[in-house]
Amino acid sequence: MPTNISAWRIALWLAIVTVFYNVVEGVVSIAFGLSDDTLCLFGFGLDSFVEVISGIGIWHMVARIRGGGEGRDSFERTALRVTGISFYLLSAGLVISAALNAYHGAHPSTTLSGIVISSISIVTMIFLMRAKIKVGTQLHSDAIIADAHCTRTCVYLSVILLLSSILFAVFKIGYIDSIGAIGIAWYAFSEGRESFEKAKGKACCCHG
Repeated sequence: MPTNISAWRIALWLAIVTVFYNVVEGVVSIAFGLSDDTLCLFGFGLDSFVEVISGIGIWHMVARIRGGGEGRDSFERTALRVTGISFYLLSAGLVISAALNAYHGAHPSTTLSGIVISSISIVTMIFLMRAKIKVGTQLHSDAIIADAHCTRTCVYLSVILLLSSILFAVFKIGYIDSIGAIGIAWYAFSEGRESFEKAKGKACCCHG
């Protein structure tokens, strides 16, 4: 049983908050992505739901380690594989959709929602990332620090969404939204590969 009970409690709550925030972010992003015809925001929302699967695995891991468990159990390995497959499917779908949108000249009606959602996400994810690094360092937990690195990747995705949304709002060029979606697809593919490597025990941290 870990001796630093309060720190493990904080780590557990950070994992819980991450999961539930991503659920809300995913629902809102997909809803506005569909209503505003913005592929980048829609893809961002789907990515949030895939992050929920990964987050549940982290939630389970923190709860198990807090109870004295060690190593990576079958639940976490399965969650990582499902996450990896989901990220690969997401990246393929976004690339195909972006190509079709560019070909047909499709463009969002507005990207204001993308600007608001990504701005909130950047602030939230930076807070969660720093909190996870702090508690992970306190507990000497490579796994929690690795999760913080994954959260940092969410910051990068939010920045992509913010930049593409602002650029479209200024220049009104339709393919900017498609370029942003491809940027999210690239990160999704990288996250999928990382998930499979972690499931095999070949990696212990995400991009950074």
